[in-house]
Amino acid sequence: MSATTSEGEMAGPKRDPQVADMLSRRRQRSNWIVKALCILATTIGLAFLALILVTLFWLGFGGLQWTVFTEATKPPGSHGGLINAIVGSLIQTAIGTAVGTPIGIMVGVYLAEYSLGTRLGNAVRFVSDVLLSAPSILIGLFIYQVLVNPFDGFSGIAGGLALAVIVIPIVVRTTEDMLRLIPVALREAAVALGAPKWKSIVLVCLRAALDGIATGVLLAVARIAGETAPLLFTSLGNLNWSLSLAQPMSSLPVTIYQYAGSAFEDWVQLAWVGALLITLGVLALNIVARVLLRPRA
Repeated sequence: MSATTSEGEMAGPKRDPQVADMLSRRRQRSNWIVKALCILATTIGLAFLALILVTLFWLGFGGLQWTVFTEATKPPGSHGGLINAIVGSLIQTAIGTAVGTPIGIMVGVYLAEYSLGTRLGNAVRFVSDVLLSAPSILIGLFIYQVLVNPFDGFSGIAGGLALAVIVIPIVVRTTEDMLRLIPVALREAAVALGAPKWKSIVLVCLRAALDGIATGVLLAVARIAGETAPLLFTSLGNLNWSLSLAQPMSSLPVTIYQYAGSAFEDWVQLAWVGALLITLGVLALNIVARVLLRPRA
């Protein structure tokens, strides 16, 4: 066999330049089509978001007055405010976050670090996924049957626990996913230094996944801040000022629900103001968290 033949066999068949050029142009065309579709989808999403924000500011900003933050809700025409609803939302959201976040983090740590390949881990993960996609009104009905109906009364603590049930699966999924992204080399390095598994998880894995877990908690807070259905069956709402967790408690989502469909203009205006306050509150929370969690040089 000649050297020329051997070199030709090793090099393989030569590609036709026209065919290669045609394939290149087809790939470029497909790339531009996909890129254009992605840009179009992003533009549509941002346009809807901008439209919502503009509508909120247009209809809600004009009703922002000092009385909104100093007066409780009153009968129509009395120029009431939303202070009881604002404080009630803050209390119930804080309860939901404080109860749901540690439970969600611990369950996420169990699923990511201790339950690989076990039946219990698969069952817990399945239940968490089902709970994540469950309608919030079903969660409200569940808490109603467990905490409201047996004690013959709506309460702020029932509303907070209903929100906690919504927080848990979100934090579970985020914590598990973030911990699975941590390189195995970090765990092996901690074990090589003599650290027990729990210490490597707490001091190495959780610290490395802190930004992602915090983002999941913020997503959970953003969701429960605007939940209405579970609160209708648990804390119900209260037109009067009340800080008692054993009594019905007002909240911004329920107040917006009650006022938005009202025939009174001042109540409708307060509903838009409440929607604007929720949006600004969630936006401010995200900005503050991004600033606090950003990497430092």
